[in-house]
Amino acid sequence: MARFEDYQPQGVIPACLLPFRDDLSIDDQAYRAHIRQLAAVEGVSAITVNGHSCEVPSLSFDEQQRVLEIAADELEGKTPIINGIYADGSLDAARLARMSRQAGASCLLVFPPNPFIMGAQRRPEMALKHFETIAAATDLPLIVFQYPLGGGQGYPLETLLMLAQRVPSVRAIKDWCGDPALHQRHIGVLQSLARPVNVLTTHSAWLLSSLVLGCHGLLSGSGSVIADLHVALWRAVRAGDLGAARALNERIRALAEVFYADPWVDMHNRMKEALVILGRLRCAAVRPPLVKLGAAEIARIRAALERAGVRQEGAFI
Repeated sequence: MARFEDYQPQGVIPACLLPFRDDLSIDDQAYRAHIRQLAAVEGVSAITVNGHSCEVPSLSFDEQQRVLEIAADELEGKTPIINGIYADGSLDAARLARMSRQAGASCLLVFPPNPFIMGAQRRPEMALKHFETIAAATDLPLIVFQYPLGGGQGYPLETLLMLAQRVPSVRAIKDWCGDPALHQRHIGVLQSLARPVNVLTTHSAWLLSSLVLGCHGLLSGSGSVIADLHVALWRAVRAGDLGAARALNERIRALAEVFYADPWVDMHNRMKEALVILGRLRCAAVRPPLVKLGAAEIARIRAALERAGVRQEGAFI
């Protein structure tokens, strides 16, 4: 299976959605079309599968493998694939890591185990053991998914530095700390290490503010809808074109205010509805406990797409 050797996570990385049929089975045809559409966006550096945006908590091991294999088949080694590792136990995470290597991933996005909520921040050796167990199972580079500290699953900076030092395959963090000052510190410290750890922002609700701090990339579920705008914003910031960046940010913000409205649990549900409105998906079905949005919220999504200037360009399926 083709993959990118010694992959370094950076640039614009959409996290894809996972279409379901009305019976909640995976819609292979729609998923393949979605992957093709994202890969066709010039400037996309990689695609993430089996993340929150794929509703990974609802997927079995076999389904996660299938999701990765379909993406690898569609991309044919032309675009790196980052595969999510979502598991509460380190041994299960290692099994997913071994599968990912065989199925065509170039990198792994490691979610914090849910039991960490109960106080693992005071036991940094638990985080270290989790990542060491995964790293022992695969030679793929790792991205640490950094959650907000207040929820118990985020890693203090000291823990991130320990991981960077003790687990050489840690190459980046997906930063969702939610704190601009801490985010800036992550960027300044981690990207300046002797073996740099890239900071990929997922602060999609304040993306421009995050990018100008010097992130080395962005990894976001909203890229499943507006990857082209993310690429344009990324390039404008890198070029120092603040005027263009502000104009692009206004378009992105129109959607961010809807996608990331309270409750956040519906963020990817909303993105599916957006793709249905745009003619890129047939169905916005989600697996329980998620439930379909009401007509009023779907109307708000439609209006936000109009404000952002994102219009149907023809169905992909």
